[in-house]
Amino acid sequence: MIALRLVRMIESHSDQLAHGLREKVLASDKLAEFRSKVPAVELEDRAFEIYRNIGDWLSQRSEKEIETRYMEVGARRAAQGVPFSQFLCAMTLTRDHLWEFIMLHGLVDRAMELYQELELRQQLDAFFDRANYYAAVGYENYLAAQRKPAAIAAGSTVLK
Repeated sequence: MIALRLVRMIESHSDQLAHGLREKVLASDKLAEFRSKVPAVELEDRAFEIYRNIGDWLSQRSEKEIETRYMEVGARRAAQGVPFSQFLCAMTLTRDHLWEFIMLHGLVDRAMELYQELELRQQLDAFFDRANYYAAVGYENYLAAQRKPAAIAAGSTVLK
């Protein structure tokens, strides 16, 4: 059981969360190339999608849906030329920004609510771990596919 009250709070503040994440990315020294290669509106839209639908991502989406979605995200960031370290940093910041919001606004006042908040934290971590894994696979697959034609072309000139 996830803390429904906390999930609803996240989803109802998804626009605020997405905007706050965008501001953190813009201010981060670690994300200079990410900022220059990923349009701010795209970042904010992607964050809004995650935050607005966090309940679905945690309880209704299958492993295959997470795999498909985040392999696409990873491939897109690779195609944009975002260094993998900065891509991973942005994904981590997305999770951490959400957890900071929960800590500031969760207002746990009973043992049961504390348990639910901890349970939500575990589910969020598990979701972001899977999302990061599949995004990394998508990123790597994109790079491998880009190298293949170059290797074939290089090999054909050697044979001549």
